[in-house]
Amino acid sequence: MMNNLLSEFTHLSNQCKCGREHFEITMEKVIVNKGALKEAASFIKDKSFNRIVIVVDKNTHDVAGQTFTDLFNSSEVEVDVCMIKEDEQNDVVANEESIVQLLLAVSKSTDVLVAVGAGTIHDITRFVSSKMDKPFISIPTAASVDGFNSMGAPLVIRGVKMTYQTQAPIAVFADVDILLRAPRKMTAAGFGDMLGKSTSLADWRFGHLIGNEPFCPLAYRLTEEALQACITNVEKIAAGEEEGIKVLTESLIQSGIAMLLIGHSYPASGAEHHLSHYWEMDFIRNKKAQVLHGAKVSISCWLISDFYRSEVTDAINQLERSTLENELINKVLEHKEDVLEIIKGIPEAVNLKEMIAIVGGETEPSQLGIDQDLLQKSFREAHLIRERFTFLRFYNQYIGNATNR
Repeated sequence: MMNNLLSEFTHLSNQCKCGREHFEITMEKVIVNKGALKEAASFIKDKSFNRIVIVVDKNTHDVAGQTFTDLFNSSEVEVDVCMIKEDEQNDVVANEESIVQLLLAVSKSTDVLVAVGAGTIHDITRFVSSKMDKPFISIPTAASVDGFNSMGAPLVIRGVKMTYQTQAPIAVFADVDILLRAPRKMTAAGFGDMLGKSTSLADWRFGHLIGNEPFCPLAYRLTEEALQACITNVEKIAAGEEEGIKVLTESLIQSGIAMLLIGHSYPASGAEHHLSHYWEMDFIRNKKAQVLHGAKVSISCWLISDFYRSEVTDAINQLERSTLENELINKVLEHKEDVLEIIKGIPEAVNLKEMIAIVGGETEPSQLGIDQDLLQKSFREAHLIRERFTFLRFYNQYIGNATNR
């Protein structure tokens, strides 16, 4: 199914009239099916890759890495395995240490890198493969994040979370047999990452309308369709049914393709991701164990929804034309109906929380170790993490200060 969609996406991007230069989709295959692990091995052999580096962590090595390595026992393909080490909190982090570890494991004769794992393993692999000018292949072990096939690599460098544009994999092989065995919390995280599009798409529309940020209707539509597919199938995803896991995985990949088309994360990352990154950096600074990205995003999503639908809406309704001739405030007033309509289109927080609970995710910040002080600070400062014109940035910089969350 996804292979057919690849050609369709390429065709659609050629027809798009948004005026933005679209990146060419260079992925050769996207397989979401049972037995995809064997198809990945066949793909490597067919490409005549003679030396590969398989990138894993301790868990993903046991789940899929060893099985994948064994598929080359009787072949002439030389296999090196790089098991990324955990930090002192037993977390695998996409930071300088992990990057250097993989850099040292890749030689000039390496033909391709293979990321076998979830988001962090992919981020490390994506960055190193790009820097060393070598292709990489994606083998997700859980439907936990939408970055498997994107160009962006979120990395923690000197304690600061930044996203670097690198390269997409040449192929994705998502073995449903493996995905079905993933912990429920990983699947809930993937659903949470998709649910975050409820607010990121709103921020993108607002940023385009008021902040003149680039916009692509095709990337928007692809992301919105992927989000709606997950919402429609929430019960099947929660039950861990094969159809539900396939829908979630394909939706995560489709979101990645939307980002890939425009070479940026606008459709998939708004204020909800900025809060998540802010919390993650605080956890790292304070040497606290990390929590899953999608778990943070699912909670930040409903928090942002509640904030936008209440405080931000009230503040916009109370705006008067700026006596200081503030261009942005006046522009919001000129487009007030459209701006408020964007916010109204965001699902209510209670509905978002209900879906998170259905799939088995945490619904309160305290469940992730996020206290009230950190929560308030993130609402005041998280918008500074990215140069992106979100509702949260507009509120903090122009019409109020998010201090009472």
